[in-house]
Amino acid sequence: MVIFTMLSENTLPPLIGQSVEFLASLDQVSKAANLNRPLLIIGERGTGKELMAARVHFLSGRWSEDYVTVNCAALSDNLLESELFGHEAGAFTGATKRHIGRFERADKGTLFLDEISSASVRVQEKILRVVEYGEFERVGGGQPKTCNVRLIGATNLDLQEQVKKGLFRADLLDRLAFEVVTLPPLRARWEDIPILAQHFGQNMVRELGGEQFTGFSMQAMQVLMQHSWPGNVRELKNVIERNIHYSASSNNDANVFVDEIKLDPFASPWRPQATTISNNEPVAVKQNKALPEPRIDKSFIEQVLIFERVLLRRAMDDKGQSCANAARSLGLSYDQMRHYLQKHKLLGKRKTNTG
Repeated sequence: MVIFTMLSENTLPPLIGQSVEFLASLDQVSKAANLNRPLLIIGERGTGKELMAARVHFLSGRWSEDYVTVNCAALSDNLLESELFGHEAGAFTGATKRHIGRFERADKGTLFLDEISSASVRVQEKILRVVEYGEFERVGGGQPKTCNVRLIGATNLDLQEQVKKGLFRADLLDRLAFEVVTLPPLRARWEDIPILAQHFGQNMVRELGGEQFTGFSMQAMQVLMQHSWPGNVRELKNVIERNIHYSASSNNDANVFVDEIKLDPFASPWRPQATTISNNEPVAVKQNKALPEPRIDKSFIEQVLIFERVLLRRAMDDKGQSCANAARSLGLSYDQMRHYLQKHKLLGKRKTNTG
């Protein structure tokens, strides 16, 4: 088992694992640490992108300088621009004094931009200028500022796909992608699940004041190993801590043992049911009628046409062949409804009354 604890003050959780996939990611990050170039970390939510970014900084030659972080998704476009580049007094309403931005604060150190894909294209353009020329201007200022910052970006999205959609600048992606580390999800490093579970369990027992965590039953471990963990390590940590709490609360023994695992904290016989569908929803959905099953002998376009025809026929039947009423039930205009009826040669089958 490999455990890496970062920061001299141990302010970050350790990186734990022994799977080949996990160790390969650590090795790639370690080799990239001393490169004075941007780095991009990609991974699903809960895979540890923040921990890997911190590891890059504290293994680099900048380790003694400031390590500054920003969650781009947590701020609006204007606030993010001000937070990154700073602003001058009077730059906008409420800006009563000068604000030093994160790029200035991270000078000679590292700036970690989490969820960088959330930044607007305008903010991306200003980030690109800093990456290329080391220059920026505070909001409301006209004097260029310089900084020497190592930039690390992180996202859970496919940035190449975002570029195709016009949501991310291709030139910024080119600069950030000098080195790209893609973190494996927990389901791809299943050997690490027992190790992580034991670690989180021991920590939670200590937090609760227990003496010793004696482990999991075979049944409990089987549940952990078979779960797909869409929330990855973060989800696993929450599940373990919650079940340690359940076990400790039901047993006065100082030693805590987890006999069973409850994955869903919302599970309850009194769980609220889905609300009733309103009358404005499509007729076929409201009445829960079976829709056509996918057919491998039909193309995608052919199956879409079949689906359209079924919806149109049901809506017309349920509304007494009234085109206007059927259109309203499907969320279409009268002209759109007539177009679809004509497209499927159903126009002649309705009654002349359209009220």
